[in-house]
Amino acid sequence: MEVHVNQIEKRSWVEVDLSQIKSNYLLYKKALKRDVSIMAVIKADAYGHGDVQVARVLSDLGCNLFAVSNIDEAVGLREAGIKGEILILGYSSPYYAKTLYDLDLTQALVSEEYAEQLANTGFRIKCQFAVDTGMNRIGIDGDNLQECERIIRAFVKRLNINGLFTHLCVADSLKSTDRDFTLSQLNKFHSLAEKLSDLKLPYIHCCNSAAGIQYLDESTFFDKIGSIVRLGIVLYGMKPSDEIQIPNGIRPALQWKSVISMVKRVHAGETIGYGRTYRVEKDSIIATVATGYADGLSRTLSNRGFVLINGHKAPIVGNICMDQTLVDVTDIPNVKTGMHAIILGTSGDYSFLADDMATSLGTIGYEVLCDISKRVQRFYISSHFFCEL
Repeated sequence: MEVHVNQIEKRSWVEVDLSQIKSNYLLYKKALKRDVSIMAVIKADAYGHGDVQVARVLSDLGCNLFAVSNIDEAVGLREAGIKGEILILGYSSPYYAKTLYDLDLTQALVSEEYAEQLANTGFRIKCQFAVDTGMNRIGIDGDNLQECERIIRAFVKRLNINGLFTHLCVADSLKSTDRDFTLSQLNKFHSLAEKLSDLKLPYIHCCNSAAGIQYLDESTFFDKIGSIVRLGIVLYGMKPSDEIQIPNGIRPALQWKSVISMVKRVHAGETIGYGRTYRVEKDSIIATVATGYADGLSRTLSNRGFVLINGHKAPIVGNICMDQTLVDVTDIPNVKTGMHAIILGTSGDYSFLADDMATSLGTIGYEVLCDISKRVQRFYISSHFFCEL
């Protein structure tokens, strides 16, 4: 028997401000030094924000270019009624050629061998060639422009080739060596685009969020290929790196919250949690927060992270459990069962955001957001009301 629970009383949940997503999109586009189209990167469930919801609000703003990771994400968007170009940036098995064709999806061609496999299916699928200009991840070899041109022209009639793209791997760095490397990538890509100009491919793009900010004023490269910027992390209100300044007003659209399920007194000398890794030095008040590593709260934060409660920092004590986390609330007044704990977001004068947590973990904000698990409910705020997924 299937049971449906009305979870108004939340355990661990994310609130996504769709109005902020819209604002981030418009502020970024306005700040660019050229009039460009935006391809919204909504892979990995829009970096944990909800790909269908984000695609819908961006569609309302006129955005009709979207990038995802895989065919599952692309099919999900089509089934939700999302129209426009949906580019699959990663590999899709040729087994799904008919699905790609029937749903009018655009597949990235990661190699000549892969292009041959898709062409042999007999479906004239919409495709864009990935060009490797130095990242050495996917794509045909951008160091051999003559060979790139040969490969692309060979498939123009066998597949519906409508574009090419590359990825700039250090566009978010201001180091002179990294800037030189990015300019060399742009030069390779521009040279190839020039060789193929007679094909009049509509979708030629190389700029990610950081490159849109840093390199669109490089007129040498963008007179002809600067028409599309792939907007990823900045859409969600975060910096591509600490070195890149994003436009004023762009802010994170996501807060992660939980609830306190229990408050108890612990006596001096007692230990806490699995492995007894924390011993209290004085009589203390410990609260149980109903979120754990299965929800995406990294166990690495055990005994060194914190949550926010009523405008105060509550240190994490003991090892983070699968479903629960213990915090010391001794110095926080009037903590009670049912109160909210902020894992990512703002409480009082304190803000603790995905980039801040990433610094604590020695990683990047992208990973923090993508690690928030599916069992964490998503609630969407727009025009001052909640809408549950």
